[in-house]
This record gives sequence, C-alpha cells and structure tokens, in this order.
Amino acid sequence: MSTVEEIERAVANLPPDQLAEFRSWFAAFDAEVWDHEFEEDVREGRLDELADEALRDLDEGLCTDL
Repeated sequence: MSTVEEIERAVANLPPDQLAEFRSWFAAFDAEVWDHEFEEDVREGRLDELADEALRDLDEGLCTDL
C-alpha cells in the first residue's frame, strides 16, 4: 500500500472488529505524533510568546478559574 487511495480502500473494506482495532491503533499513533511535534515546538521556543502572554493575563487577573 503506497498511496492514500489504497489505504482508504483497505480501511473501508475492514470488517467491524478490525476497523475498531485500526481506529484504536491510529488514535494512539496520531497522539504520539502530536506529542512529539508539541515537544519539539516547546524545545524550539515556538510557544514561548503564547506562554508569556498567558502568564501576563494571569498576573493581570484576566483569567477565569475552571
């Protein structure tokens, strides 16, 4: 399977139990990829400005407790 179309066809043809297994695997896979991207963004300082803004808002009393 080398193309998205082939993967889509394969997934569409899975029986329900295998589709559930694939869905669970993909959710975990996708979360791990997102985690790595987030960690890289943190390491590279891409979120520093947003964090600083959030801390300023907190200091200025602009936040609401959840």
